[in-house]
Amino acid sequence: MNDPSRRRLYALCLAVVALAGCTTTSRVITGKPRTPIDPSQVTLYSTPPAKYEEIAIIDASSRSSFAFGDQKKMDAVIERLKKEAASLGANGVLLQRTGSDGGGGSVGAGVATTVGGGGVSIGTSIFTGGGNKIGRGLAIHVPPEAR
Repeated sequence: MNDPSRRRLYALCLAVVALAGCTTTSRVITGKPRTPIDPSQVTLYSTPPAKYEEIAIIDASSRSSFAFGDQKKMDAVIERLKKEAASLGANGVLLQRTGSDGGGGSVGAGVATTVGGGGVSIGTSIFTGGGNKIGRGLAIHVPPEAR
């Protein structure tokens, strides 16, 4: 693989595959972020605590989690929500919505080159069957007396 054009094509293929695993969370800051904490300190709430301060709206997906089955995919979503909340210093996530994004998808890349009658090929693909799970939560800070 000494040919510069082949190296560039190979690098492009790797970049396409890497993009398939890009971020699976997003956030909109709505309050004042705090010092980040460990995700294990984040509590999941299905109903609002008595007192809390809103920090951000966060969304997460099970995409690229390699989790199989609905429960494992939802577990990945919850862990991602907690991790994102912790990065903002939130000690709670008030779960607002969960569901499925509906479809599967695939990403593929390949290179094929014939050299003097021989062949060189490089290929890879990622397929995620079934639907990914999604979730939205409110990253919150709950004071100690309200926990």
